[in-house]
Amino acid sequence: MELPTQTFRVTRADLVRYAGASGDFNPIHWSDRTAMKVGLPGVIAHGMFTMALVGRAVTTWAGAPDAVVDFNVRFTRPVVVPDTDEGAEVEVSAVVKEVTDDGLTRLDITATCQGEKVLSQARATVRTPR
Repeated sequence: MELPTQTFRVTRADLVRYAGASGDFNPIHWSDRTAMKVGLPGVIAHGMFTMALVGRAVTTWAGAPDAVVDFNVRFTRPVVVPDTDEGAEVEVSAVVKEVTDDGLTRLDITATCQGEKVLSQARATVRTPR
């Protein structure tokens, strides 16, 4: 069973706010010049910010944050965030892989940006709503 796709917009302003909250002020998250100097195509979102967006999708599907039992991802490709009002979009979808006898639902998650997967082996286990 497929769960509804959720779309998240990411702008440079979001990256600034996340940098302030996380303390991660690495210039690859705000300076095109620095990002390109190290071989990136432009400013990229923080990996943990991308993971947090996917976590938000999981909590929405689960119905509550405390229903999430386990959540894991591997970072595959960065989310490039252009310096525009539109920024970038991250689309998150999931497939229910298993519902166990002990009331857990296992999800396989896909996160993409511009048609490219940005995470691999993204999985979550949530308590099945009763």
